[in-house]
Amino acid sequence: MTAADRLGRVRARDRYGYAAAILTGGLAVLAFLCAASGQGYPFGPNDPVDDMSLIRAVPAGVGAALLAGVLFVSMLIMLGMEGRRAARPGGAGRASMLALGWAAVVVLLFVVPDIRLLALVAYLPMLVVGAPFGWPDVDYSSIVTAPMAWQGVSVSAGVLVAIRMVRWQRGSRGACVACGRVHSRAGSSSRAATVGRWATGVAVAVPLLFAATRYAWMAGVPLGISDAAMRHLLDTDGRWRGGALATFAVIGAGLTLGLVQHWGEVFPRWVFRIGGRRVPARLAVIPAMVVAVLIMSAGLGLLSNTDILFGELGAQPWLVGIHALWPIWAIALGVAAYAYYLRRRGRCATCGSGDDELKRDDRRRDCA
Repeated sequence: MTAADRLGRVRARDRYGYAAAILTGGLAVLAFLCAASGQGYPFGPNDPVDDMSLIRAVPAGVGAALLAGVLFVSMLIMLGMEGRRAARPGGAGRASMLALGWAAVVVLLFVVPDIRLLALVAYLPMLVVGAPFGWPDVDYSSIVTAPMAWQGVSVSAGVLVAIRMVRWQRGSRGACVACGRVHSRAGSSSRAATVGRWATGVAVAVPLLFAATRYAWMAGVPLGISDAAMRHLLDTDGRWRGGALATFAVIGAGLTLGLVQHWGEVFPRWVFRIGGRRVPARLAVIPAMVVAVLIMSAGLGLLSNTDILFGELGAQPWLVGIHALWPIWAIALGVAAYAYYLRRRGRCATCGSGDDELKRDDRRRDCA
C-alpha cells in the first residue's frame, strides 16, 4: 500500500474507540444505577465539600440521569465510528457525530471535574514524599473520595473519547489518522514555532502571577487579600498549602519553557544517563495537555463562584482577575503543547509524510 493509499484510511478496529466505548458504557450503567436507586451519585447537593463545581446545584437524581445519558451517547458514537461505513459519512451525518462527540468530551473533561483534581495533582509530590514522615497531617481517606474517583475516571474517559474523535475526524476528511497531514498540503513547522512562542509566553506568565500571590501570603504579606484572611492563613496551614501550589505553578512554568527551548528537545548534557539524547515528544506533550485540561476545569469552577475569593478572602478585584486568566492559561498551554508536537512529529510512520517538510524547515534554519 502506497503512502497516498494510506491517507484518509480509518481502521476498522481502533483500540482507542473500543477502549472509550467500554469505559463510557461501564460508567453509563453505573450512572443509570445511581439515578434509579437514588444512591451513589456523589455530585451536586450530595457533595457538600466543594462549592466550586459547575454541577454543584444540580440535584443528584437529575445529575445522575444526565450524566448517564451523556455517557451512553458517547458509547454509541464510539461504536458508530467503527467499521468501514463510518469512514466517509455524509455531510449531515459527519457533522452530527462530531457535534455530539465533542459535546460529550466537554462534559467529561471540563464540567464533571473541578479544582480538587488539579489540587490533588499539585499536592501529590508533597503527599508522597511526606507520607513516611507523617507530614502533612492529613487523613488520606478524605483525599481519595467518591467524587475524586468519579472525576478521575471521567477525565480518563474524556481523553479516550477525544483521541478517537480526533482520529476519526482526520480520517473522515481524507487526512492521515495518525498525524493529520493531507499529502497535498503537509504544511511547515515554522508557523507552529511562531504560534508556539506566543502561547508559551502566556502559559508561563499566568502561573508566575498566581505563584507571586501565594508566596507573598506564605511570607505573611496580605497581597490582594484582607488582613483578617491573612491572619486566618497564618493560624492554619493555609499559607503552606498555598506555597505548595505556588511551587507547583513555578515548576510547571519552567517546564513549559521547554516547549520552545533547545533543552526541551534534547536532554542537557548534565542529566544522568540520558544527557544529549532527544526528548520524546510525548514526554512533553501528554503531561502538558493533561494539565491544561485540569487547569481549564478548575478555572471554570473558580469563575462560577467568585464569592469565595471576594467573601472568604476579601480579595481585591485584580486578584480575582488573575484567577479569571486560568482558562486563558489552559488554552495557551494546550496551544503551546500542540505547536511543540507539530514541530517535533517528524516523518509519519503511517502515511510517510513529513520528509519534505523537515527538509524545507532545515533549509530555512540554514539560511537564517
